[in-house]
Amino acid sequence: MKPFTIDIPQEDLDDLHSRLERTRWPDELPGVGWERGVPADYLRELVEYWRTGFDWRAEEERLNTFPQYITEIDGTPVHFLHLRSPEPDALPLLITHGWPGSVREFLDVAGPLTDPRAYGGAAADAFHLVIPSIPGYGFSRPLTGPGWDVVRIANAWHELMRRLGYSRYGAQGGDAGSPISLALGALQPDRVVGVHVNMLMTFPSGDPAEVTGLDETDQQRLALLDRFDTELSAYMKLMATRPQTLAYALTDSPVGQLAWITEKFREWTGSREVPEDAVDRDAMLSIVSIYWLTGTAGSSAHFYYEGAAAMRALATGAPPPPTPVPIGVAVFPNDLFVPIRSFAERDYPSIVRWTEFDEGGHFAALEQPARFTDDIRSFFREIR
Repeated sequence: MKPFTIDIPQEDLDDLHSRLERTRWPDELPGVGWERGVPADYLRELVEYWRTGFDWRAEEERLNTFPQYITEIDGTPVHFLHLRSPEPDALPLLITHGWPGSVREFLDVAGPLTDPRAYGGAAADAFHLVIPSIPGYGFSRPLTGPGWDVVRIANAWHELMRRLGYSRYGAQGGDAGSPISLALGALQPDRVVGVHVNMLMTFPSGDPAEVTGLDETDQQRLALLDRFDTELSAYMKLMATRPQTLAYALTDSPVGQLAWITEKFREWTGSREVPEDAVDRDAMLSIVSIYWLTGTAGSSAHFYYEGAAAMRALATGAPPPPTPVPIGVAVFPNDLFVPIRSFAERDYPSIVRWTEFDEGGHFAALEQPARFTDDIRSFFREIR
């Protein structure tokens, strides 16, 4: 393991600013707003701020205040943050991001989780945090070959925790981090004390009776799942089938990369008009910049390609692998998937905590950091 410092060459930043200045803008139909994608007037203003107002060096400096390392696992570089708590009895906790996220999501919750007493909490709720970048994402690059699916990543995460000397630990994740964390619990039940997720995919099994018995709220969630499949999952289907083709466009055009990600910050959050209603603009641009500056648009999309068959199986009612460790579920209403509890408890009978929030979405640590932190503390307090 080697210490790692983010240090983007100035010529890369100059190239970014030059490309933004020379953007070739498409035509736009009048009056369609966000209905057909990111509107040009919003994106033009955001691009100008990215070029002239956003301070990558300040973001870089803040990221570098957190201890970072890089190691090679199963032939691929793995970048991670490792934050030791001042509390000697802290529980190690591995947190996994998803797409289009990064380790940047968790900076605001890192302090309260590692040093709760400094934020008005109890020492007994402290964690040692390990926050890796998924292979092919951010600074965990380049991918050295295919096959980095959920199970392989979960095995790599266990190896990472073993190398750090943690024989007993918790796991947490949303988006891709959710199935990875659940798989880790399934593969290492003697090591993982519990799994907390802030996104959980639940699907009908095919039995008509379980659908007809749903209340109005769950019927709405089922309709959202159907809408996702028929209207909103084009991004996933493209990445799951043609990640390399997509990579050429997003790796060559920073505005393309920006639009591709910004759309999700609006659709999957509690925003009302623009993404900044829910997520700080600089935080969003920091995440977009990480994808751009590391050239990981394509390599991050390969995760969807690797998981396509498993996703199809779940969507047709196949049960997920059993996860025998305790599970906590935090439900944020504006996420792209909102789980149905009866389906979740059918598939994951070891669920011991279920929390429904009235606001927040996909990027819970950015949108609702206090609630995100409190729910993680509460879940692990019961089982640690």
